[in-house]
Amino acid sequence: MSEHQPVSPNKVAIVGAGSVGATIAYACLLRGVAKQVALFDVNRAKVDAEVLDLNHGLQFVPVATLEGSDDVEVCRGAHVVVITAGAKQKPGQSRMDLATANVAICRDLLPKLQAVAPDALYLLVTNPVDVITYVTLKLTGLPPARVIGSGTVLDSSRFRFLIARHLNVAVQNVHAYIAGEHGDSEVPLWSSANVANIPLDAWSVPGHGKISASDREAIFHGVKNAAAQVISGKGATNYAIGLATAKILEALLRDENRVLPVSSLLSGYHGIDDVCLSVPCVVNRFGLETQLPIPMNAEEEAGLRASADTIRKAIRSLGF
Repeated sequence: MSEHQPVSPNKVAIVGAGSVGATIAYACLLRGVAKQVALFDVNRAKVDAEVLDLNHGLQFVPVATLEGSDDVEVCRGAHVVVITAGAKQKPGQSRMDLATANVAICRDLLPKLQAVAPDALYLLVTNPVDVITYVTLKLTGLPPARVIGSGTVLDSSRFRFLIARHLNVAVQNVHAYIAGEHGDSEVPLWSSANVANIPLDAWSVPGHGKISASDREAIFHGVKNAAAQVISGKGATNYAIGLATAKILEALLRDENRVLPVSSLLSGYHGIDDVCLSVPCVVNRFGLETQLPIPMNAEEEAGLRASADTIRKAIRSLGF
C-alpha cells in the first residue's frame, strides 16, 4: 500500500447512486458491512437525496457514517471501490448491448478514482460485468487479484433458490453454481450441485421430489430470464444484486476466505486464458486469492469455453 494514500479498512465507496448503487449502500448499512460508506454520482441532486434518505435511517442500523457527493474526492481512502455507474438495461436489451457506452464511462471514471483510491480493491457491478472487469484491469494496470466483478454471484443465488423451491428445502442447504458469463452464455454446473452433500443426480427423498431433465431445463430457463422478468415489471433489478454485492463486500472487508463465483481474469483455467468470467473463487481482504479447480463434465467445460469465447469477442470488438 502506498504511504501517501492511506486506505481506511472500513470504508466502501460506491460509484453511481442509481437504483443499484443506492440499494448496495442500503444493504451495506443494514448488514453492518462497513463503518464508512461513500456514494459518488455526477447527479448532485440525486446523490444528495439518496444520502439524506439513508442517513434518516441510521438510528436503525449498526453504527456507520454515510456521505455523498458529485466530487470524486468523497471516495478518497476507500478500501473497496464499487462501480455501478453505467447505462441502464432496458426491456429487451441484453447486458452485452450496454458494452460500448459503459466502457466509455469507465475510461472517464477510472483515472479519477485511481487518483483518490489507488490502493483500493475494485469491485465491478456495471454490465456487461465480465467485459467491464477485463477493461478495468487493462485501463488501471492493477494486479488481477484487486479487480473482480460481481459475476454470477447473483445468478448462482437465483439457481439455488429455484432448486430449493423445487425440492422444498432451505436455500442455505443448496450448493450449486452458475459459471461463465453473467449473461446469455452462462453455464449451470449441475454435475457438482448438491443438497446437504447429496448430489442432485442421487437426490431421492420422500416428500421432496426429484429433478428431472425437464426440471433442469425449466430451472435454468428461470435463472437466465430472471433479470428480464424483473426489468419488464419494475424497470430494474436492485434488491438481489444489492444483497449479493454486500455479501462480496463482507468477504473482502472481513477477510472471510468465502467461496464466491466472482468474475476474474482466467489464466490456464480449464484451458481458458485472457478473459474475465466467473468460477468459484476464494475471496478475502486481498481481493481474489485463488480460483477453485471445480470438477466439470465435458458439456460444462465446453459451455465454459464457449462463454469465454463470447466475452472475448466482445472485448476484442471494443479494442481491448
